[in-house]
Amino acid sequence: MQMPAIMGLAAEAAAHAATRQAIVARNVANADTPGFRPFDLAPFRPGRDAEMRATRPNHLGGSGGEAWRARPVAGPLDPDGNGVALETEILRATEAQRAHDRALSVYQASVDILRAAIGRGR
Repeated sequence: MQMPAIMGLAAEAAAHAATRQAIVARNVANADTPGFRPFDLAPFRPGRDAEMRATRPNHLGGSGGEAWRARPVAGPLDPDGNGVALETEILRATEAQRAHDRALSVYQASVDILRAAIGRGR
């Protein structure tokens, strides 16, 4: 049985948010590492990320999951060449947490609707 599209979309959004949270954690862990540049993910795009993921190079005009690749973030550098701003990382972590919570809420609502449809409420 295939998962309904909305549930698949919610799962993809949650995975994107979790990946972004891991990248933010790595940035914070390297906040004092000389020469370290912070990374971030491109925003989640439902039409492209969830439904049209390239599975091999040049498939669908893409290059295999490029949308989820961590990319360096431009910004001011400390004298030691480190570019991590903890305030910015806190904001990114908050955005990722909210996106994850939203995705889980959509997923749970979809499960509740399916349960109601088959007569197995909570």
